[in-house]
Amino acid sequence: QVQLVESGGGLVQAGGSLRLSCTASGRTFSTYTMGWFRQAPGKEREFVATISSGGTSTYYLDSVKGRFTISRDNAKNTVYLQMNSLKPEDTAVYYCAATPKGVSWIYRIYDYWGQGTQVTVSS
Repeated sequence: QVQLVESGGGLVQAGGSLRLSCTASGRTFSTYTMGWFRQAPGKEREFVATISSGGTSTYYLDSVKGRFTISRDNAKNTVYLQMNSLKPEDTAVYYCAATPKGVSWIYRIYDYWGQGTQVTVSS
């Protein structure tokens, strides 16, 4: 069992930055692929980024490439999402998720989810 807790969300102006953190319980964090997803009101949950267990492979939603960076610190059981040049369309609840499988942008692959953190970008 893995428990995930996100933090770092908030209100920011367009063009600003935020760093989301997700800390996991348990001693097997380093064996899990981690992902970030988001869900805006009235929309389906959307893949944002994923990182392999060792941190060597990353994949991003096209619209965030070059603006967002996913990283992880296995010694701290934490995955990060650095978000720069934020846009109003990035407004959503952001969730981190974990899977023992390989990297994937399919949310059904992920077994464990955090409670979400709200990111609001004002224009």
